Amino acid sequence: MNLKMMGSKMKIQVEEAKVEGLRVEGVKMEEAQPAKARADVCPLCEGTGWKTAGNSRSANDRRVTRCDCRLRARGETLLTAARIPRRYEHCELSNYDTDFPGAHPSLQEAHFIASGFAKKCDPRGDKGLLIIGKIGTGKTHLAVGIIKDLIVNRGLACLFYDYRELLKEIQNSYNATVQTTELDVLRPVFDTDVLVLDELGAVKPTEWVWDTVSLILNTRYNDNRTTIITTNFDDQPAAGVTASMSPARAATRGETLGDRIGERMRSRLHEMCRIVTLEGSDFRQKFRSANFR
Repeated sequence: MNLKMMGSKMKIQVEEAKVEGLRVEGVKMEEAQPAKARADVCPLCEGTGWKTAGNSRSANDRRVTRCDCRLRARGETLLTAARIPRRYEHCELSNYDTDFPGAHPSLQEAHFIASGFAKKCDPRGDKGLLIIGKIGTGKTHLAVGIIKDLIVNRGLACLFYDYRELLKEIQNSYNATVQTTELDVLRPVFDTDVLVLDELGAVKPTEWVWDTVSLILNTRYNDNRTTIITTNFDDQPAAGVTASMSPARAATRGETLGDRIGERMRSRLHEMCRIVTLEGSDFRQKFRSANFR
């Protein structure tokens, strides 16, 4: 037998061993591994990504829908892209507490509104939410809970931005040494299905700040996209707008949303959002104090 025939025979033996998971004398073989383990294949869709949506008893009803396994995989990707800060990763609508000692009734009402919004929101037509409340009333928890629900259960693209961080990123894009442009920062903010803009008004207003807020809100308004906004500032007009206010009261009044973003944009928010007001004290501080008693 020549060398060529011997090599061919050896090759056949090796291939047979691969199939049967054997060990050829002088050649070390690993047990054959299937291309994809059967345990990894979804039992509903068998790896196709689609499952039956019609009546299984009817041979003519062949409707299909995306399988839950694909929605879960998409949800994990969208959650990563949503930029939810680690501090709020635990926040969900299911663990928003409205039943603690001294809880204001408005918290339960806000939770009811948020839950209904997450289930029925049309991101290309419905109004968003303007969630107003003092520090520690749970505004950000509600907002994050909503978008996590929209991502996981409905597969919608959502984006979270702290208002201050967004402005910093835009300003940083003006630096000639940075390879990011202003449009690079703003494009995802413009295009995402649902945007959370947290702590609106937290930056001292300037002409540039007002222009930037106007650009973001007007672009999303004109594109009919849903926006969820949280703020610590009362939804009241800017100073000087209410002529009936006495000078003494005007001197002692706190800053309002109108002061921080301008009356034009406050009016725009009323068109874009349903207002949800959270009443009550800072329960985070209250519970923190209680832990040290």
